[in-house]
Amino acid sequence: MSSTTSDWLILLVIVAILGGVGYWYLERNRSVESTQTAPPAVEPEQPAPDTAPRYPIPGPTVQTPEELVELPPLDDSDAYFNLTLEELFGKALDSMLVESGGIERFVTTVDNLPRSTLAERLRPVSPVDNTLVVKTVGDNVFELSTDNYARYDDYVRLLEQAEVDAIMASYRRFYPLLQEAYRALGYPTGHFNDRLVEVIDHLLATPDIEQPVQLTRPHVLYEYADPSIEALSSGQKILVRIGPDNAGRVKDRLAELRRRLTAQ
Repeated sequence: MSSTTSDWLILLVIVAILGGVGYWYLERNRSVESTQTAPPAVEPEQPAPDTAPRYPIPGPTVQTPEELVELPPLDDSDAYFNLTLEELFGKALDSMLVESGGIERFVTTVDNLPRSTLAERLRPVSPVDNTLVVKTVGDNVFELSTDNYARYDDYVRLLEQAEVDAIMASYRRFYPLLQEAYRALGYPTGHFNDRLVEVIDHLLATPDIEQPVQLTRPHVLYEYADPSIEALSSGQKILVRIGPDNAGRVKDRLAELRRRLTAQ
């Protein structure tokens, strides 16, 4: 993912891990049609006054040539956004990026990592091969294989090799669009940078899990045999899924990212 700005695009690679890995759980989206008569129209409440961010994003001391160019509207930002990512991370990232709604998907995925589920259709990158590598150890008892952990090594290397200086300038460049997308989620007075710090703190709190990790398969999909692991959030479960070594390396980068995000 200077001490005055945050290397948020490094987090995009983290999201490539956290949002791109195979899902084990079916989404259960239930829509209930109301049979009640619609209530009479009322005057909308006035929005609460804007609040100052806890972790403000300072402006650049010297603007780069890119920062002098006006940003496109959010709805028309995908080509420019993806081109910037390719310049920062190389062609290795190109094949993983979605073609539309990249900023909105990124912001939504970050916001949802502390929750129980992630919406697969909203993730900002293509998924890793969904085939989970497990070892059968008993009747409906399985273990996560170390071969499964190795599937994420390239993602972690990409995270660690990212060039921080260029990433910091890109963060400043795209932050207005990130903020716009975040407020459109239903946080009219919120600040994406503050939410990002909250999510990182949540991921850093992921417990170290004793190996090997056991699974069960009550139906079609695997579940963690340990109820305390099964109760973790979607983001924390994925850190478990990528293996202790990869998770430790991601946490190290997250801790550094948090330091930059909160620098005044």
